Amino acid sequence: MQEIFIIGIGMTRFGRWPDSDVKSLTRMSVSEAIADAGIKLDAIEAAFFANATQGHMEGQDMIRGQIALRAMGIASIPVVNVENACASGATAFQLAVASLKAEEYEIVLAIGAEKMLSNDKGRTLSAFEGAWDVATQEANQHRLLELGAGIQPPPGTVTEKPYSVFIDVYAAFARHHMWRYGTTQRQLAAVCAKNHGHSVHNSRAQFRRPYTIEEVLAAAPIAFPLTLPMCSPVSDGSAAVVLASAAGMKRLGIGAARAVRVLATVLQSGSDRRPDQPQLHCTVRAATRAYEAAGIGPADVSVAEVHDATAMGEIIQTENLGFCPFGYGGPIAERRETSLGGRLPVNPSGGLESKGHPIGASGLAQLHELVLQLRVEAGARQVQNARIGLAENGGGLIGIEEAAAVVTILGK
Repeated sequence: MQEIFIIGIGMTRFGRWPDSDVKSLTRMSVSEAIADAGIKLDAIEAAFFANATQGHMEGQDMIRGQIALRAMGIASIPVVNVENACASGATAFQLAVASLKAEEYEIVLAIGAEKMLSNDKGRTLSAFEGAWDVATQEANQHRLLELGAGIQPPPGTVTEKPYSVFIDVYAAFARHHMWRYGTTQRQLAAVCAKNHGHSVHNSRAQFRRPYTIEEVLAAAPIAFPLTLPMCSPVSDGSAAVVLASAAGMKRLGIGAARAVRVLATVLQSGSDRRPDQPQLHCTVRAATRAYEAAGIGPADVSVAEVHDATAMGEIIQTENLGFCPFGYGGPIAERRETSLGGRLPVNPSGGLESKGHPIGASGLAQLHELVLQLRVEAGARQVQNARIGLAENGGGLIGIEEAAAVVTILGK
């Protein structure tokens, strides 16, 4: 089977881009990725374009990729439009890798772009409401309230300001975790303070202000136990990755010095498991398959980027990925094991909490960070002796877990 490599990466700064649209954001990241790969635009044989919200925000419900890419001169090639909620970017990458392994193409592009910020805040926040079963909204909410019933939110710890429905989802997950394992709000704050500290060194991050644990705890409440800095912002942005098979690299004369090998990438859907069955979580299943395909285990991972739409997300996913036993995601963060310089740095980019979360681009931005780390090009946030990088990107909600999860493992 063909070996697959990442040969080029590109990414905009995440945040507010009031004068840019999906087309211009796409152009920026793709142009950077093409230049980074050292190839010409016409070398791209197929593209996989991830976007989740342009239909809701602008009414562009179809052919988003063809429109965005045609505007920058990419035409007459197959373009696949990918939507998998917040896992759209990683799903586009997984499909790109599969197409290369099938030897359909030799050089392909995975791209994610979102323009989510708007003067209409209600429209922006409601973009997330389509990421669960809209026909059963009351049942969805009831199930989540039951999940978090073991911990009663103290008075004054839920904001009256509008926020995404998925913050309530993560708040319910957090209260369940607190009830089941004894996780504390301070441990959530430790995750948050770590990630905001990492983002200080990332010029592409939306927020670059450091926080202490005490500042996180004292910040404005959103939905207990989550405070504002623990929650990812709404963002505009784009990220792109150029991939090649070994045959494609040879044909174009691309050297392997800066190429990063794709050891595994696995897409997994969720299931109707019970809350007391975390071992059946879709991310656990995806990670198990990915480790097997890569021929490694959790202890071999040097650096990880995980889907921390809130600080609770990082705690859950570090457990699901086998970096610690269930219930220990909070303690390892509090002990700084997941900080730069710790046993296993997690989210050196700053994570979604501070780097930003333009839905379709987030999964590819994780890979952008891992490639920088494995190339030893991450500057002040460089993880020492990084040889294996893992990314976990989840999207949507069905039942009590993500509808989709992608785990990708990269190596030098």
